[in-house]
Amino acid sequence: MNTIPSGWVLQPLADGAFCVPAALAAAAKAAWFDPQRADAKPVAEGGRQAAWFVAGEHGPAVLRHYRRGGLRARLGPDGYAWLGQARVRAFAEVRVLAHLQAAGVLVPQPLGAAYWRLGLFYRTAILIARIDGAQALASRLDQADPLAVATAIRAMHRAGVWHADLNAYNILFDSQGRVWLIDFDRARLGVVPEAQQYKNLLRLRRSLVKVAGARGAQWWDALDAVWRTLPV
Repeated sequence: MNTIPSGWVLQPLADGAFCVPAALAAAAKAAWFDPQRADAKPVAEGGRQAAWFVAGEHGPAVLRHYRRGGLRARLGPDGYAWLGQARVRAFAEVRVLAHLQAAGVLVPQPLGAAYWRLGLFYRTAILIARIDGAQALASRLDQADPLAVATAIRAMHRAGVWHADLNAYNILFDSQGRVWLIDFDRARLGVVPEAQQYKNLLRLRRSLVKVAGARGAQWWDALDAVWRTLPV
């Protein structure tokens, strides 16, 4: 398995490594992945309080440090078992994003990924380009077109990607109204059976109901109806 996408450069850290596109390699530095950087501003929606808006040589971006959720967080919020560089979660997400971009799916441009070893564990972070004027589906449900969202999700599945957490905050609309999909941590590459595709939709339904109650369920029903008319 390739650790990083073609055209990317791997650079060492004292206790790990980071990777960036070749075009950014000369300017790249470990400080890009530091949430204490002076320009960092916390992302208000989603992110488990571990995402920040940043700017710099890489352009407007979002820095996200990986955090555990649910019961697993009790084992430590940001430590993962070390299984080799190819299994670093941020590196895996960069590979998925590069794959989807090559397939023509609207996803953020990955700008870098880093990890830091901690004995048998590691921490990791990803840097992605910020989407201009982005609003989450959760914030604009009344204006969101179910067909546009269904089409974007179908495109992702046709490209051979299963999303591990498709929720109302991981579907964004840009300033032109285009639909973007984000947060591909733990995503899987390969043929996505119809049953697994529908699990993504059901996960989205749970999120919409949590965010907007009956209104969210009604919007999802419209999405479901459109979804069934689209070619697999």
